[in-house]
Amino acid sequence: MHDNGNDSGHDSGNDSGQIAADSASSRPQALWQATVLTLFPEMFPGPLGASLAGKSLKDGIWALKTLDIRQFASDKHRTVDDTPLGGGVGMVLKPDVVAAALDHVAEAPGPRIYLTPRGRPLDQPLVRELAQAEGTVFLCGRYEGVDQRVIDAAGMMEVSIGDYILSGGEMAALTVIDAVVRLLPGVIGKEASHREESFETGLLEPALYTQPRDWNGIQAPEILASGHHRKIAEWRQAEAERETQTRRPDLWQRYLQTQVSGSKKQ
Repeated sequence: MHDNGNDSGHDSGNDSGQIAADSASSRPQALWQATVLTLFPEMFPGPLGASLAGKSLKDGIWALKTLDIRQFASDKHRTVDDTPLGGGVGMVLKPDVVAAALDHVAEAPGPRIYLTPRGRPLDQPLVRELAQAEGTVFLCGRYEGVDQRVIDAAGMMEVSIGDYILSGGEMAALTVIDAVVRLLPGVIGKEASHREESFETGLLEPALYTQPRDWNGIQAPEILASGHHRKIAEWRQAEAERETQTRRPDLWQRYLQTQVSGSKKQ
């Protein structure tokens, strides 16, 4: 294995199974650390090395550590999976191998998450919860998944990013990490920027417009160029409510319930 991320705050596991230490001793303590257990550490940081996530990784606002699960296989063939008990297609990651990898990162900060279609749906409240922790450990499954015994024994939170099947948990981990990192202080310039985004208010964002105001004969809403900030805010709120009610009735009902609960508390 290789250590290819000291300059960016990214460490990958080495041949002895140790997580490489960050050699950039002058870097300030990261606000949040993602620890990723995977059979494919080369997939990280991937897109997290670009844009806001990449800059904040390089600046040391957050840290990324990857560990190759295969390092903990005990046989000469480095076998990490076996056939499902009771029959069935595919292969299942072995509990002893996964448990050894989890034990190795026992001191890593934050909750332990196993990424699986069976898990709790990822939403913004969960993202905020993870961002408030010191970090998160992500277990990325492959093949048919991971032996349930090790998931239960480790008390892992099972999380899904949607009702579809991926080749493994790595893409899901990248998604969760990106969602968390953008909430960390110093990643996005203005605190209000992410507070006004979809889901932070419980509503979808209204449609967005920029210059030119007249594009191919299609006018942007006049109110947005009025300079009247209160009316613009009212328009955006009304549009957000309309868009949510039309596009995501499930979110709309949840929003209404939240509003009712808030009124009762007052």
